[in-house]
Amino acid sequence: MDSKRGQWSTKIGFILSSAGAAIGLGAIWKMPYVTGQSGGGAFFLLFVIFTLLIGLPMLISEFIIGRGTGAEAISAYKKLAPKSVWVWIGRLGVAGCFLLLSFYSVVGGWILIYSGKAVVGNVIQSGTAPDQLFGMITGTPWITLVGLALFTLINVLIISLGVQNGIEKANKYMMPLLFVFFFILVIRALSLEGAMEGVKFFLAPDFSKITGKAVLYALGQSFFALAVGFSCMVTYSSYLKKDESLPNSAGSVVLMNIFVSLLAGLAIFPVVFAFGFEPAEGPGLLFMVLPSVFSQMPFGELFLAIFLLLFLFATLTSSFSLYEIIVAALVEKWPNARRNIAFALGVVVFIAAIPAALSSSSLSDFAIFDKSIFNATDYLVSNIMLPLGNLLIAIFIIHKVKKSFVKEEFMQGGKLSPVYYNTWKFLMTWLVPIVITIVFVYSIIQY
Repeated sequence: MDSKRGQWSTKIGFILSSAGAAIGLGAIWKMPYVTGQSGGGAFFLLFVIFTLLIGLPMLISEFIIGRGTGAEAISAYKKLAPKSVWVWIGRLGVAGCFLLLSFYSVVGGWILIYSGKAVVGNVIQSGTAPDQLFGMITGTPWITLVGLALFTLINVLIISLGVQNGIEKANKYMMPLLFVFFFILVIRALSLEGAMEGVKFFLAPDFSKITGKAVLYALGQSFFALAVGFSCMVTYSSYLKKDESLPNSAGSVVLMNIFVSLLAGLAIFPVVFAFGFEPAEGPGLLFMVLPSVFSQMPFGELFLAIFLLLFLFATLTSSFSLYEIIVAALVEKWPNARRNIAFALGVVVFIAAIPAALSSSSLSDFAIFDKSIFNATDYLVSNIMLPLGNLLIAIFIIHKVKKSFVKEEFMQGGKLSPVYYNTWKFLMTWLVPIVITIVFVYSIIQY
């Protein structure tokens, strides 16, 4: 590993940062409403199983590529397969992260605006109906652009400070606070009359409600929720020391992600059921249903503010990883220009995100294949590029990289039985690519 490159100062710093990269919109926003639409407990159980069988092997694969080469995404594939087309996996990851930022940052801006309003007691107490408030924030160009600019600026400031002083330090504060806020919300949610109906819906599997579509949703969510497929974890693990066990670190990240998904369900569904709302509410669950629910609780504005701040932290820790994969690729060429690169990238991301930010207002009449700019970009990234990236990485790690290299990285840093390696290899050779192909084909057919 190049001694001039940054490194995580501690193993826990790496795990918290990797978990932060994974825990974002997928775990706290998308997971609850998809669970609500797909039958509750049975879907969550399938998600956990698929995360262990699909997501964990993929995460270990990205860790092997990154830590093994000690290089960011594009250079890592160049090192392992010089002068070949495989370098395009890294380039696909960088492009995917950039496109993802172009709409992820818009949602981050919404959350930032909502968080600010909630902290000063101006969401519930504003007297505006939640759906009208959401429409006003997303439909007013200057508000969405201010939110986008502030969210982008926070990311740029953290990324410009580097791996240890920026990303790692921010995650060491944000991730523990995220868990503290979650526990406060879960305790409050479970204390409500009628809360146990929500717990039963979320944790008691009813497989009669599972459809083929729900199974495929669970499969897709299993790797979407772990931030694998765009090689973000290749870049993050490239800063990891050689004496750390990759499977153990990956296992910690996966368990933390499942735990957060569990906490998200326990914080949301008991509250929703206690006040008689519909658990299958779509993406509006966060911005429209929950404010309505919290408005009926004592100290509702306070608990709403805590939830939104929690969500903001999770969104930021994920966006750090999206920025870092792009910045790291550019820092490889200009090692002493991280700060300038970070700020320049922030400007470019802000400009690229403007169409998505205005897709609910000034550009609401503009459509791409009958989708708004925001939804079209989301579809391209989540349904095409992400599964394609996962499939290519799965093929690459098994069929292109030297087996001795892969096994050495897998076993290094820990006293693991060869059974673990053989199990991982079997899953990556057969189950993972087959499952990803099914999800990929289904996504295209559904469109």
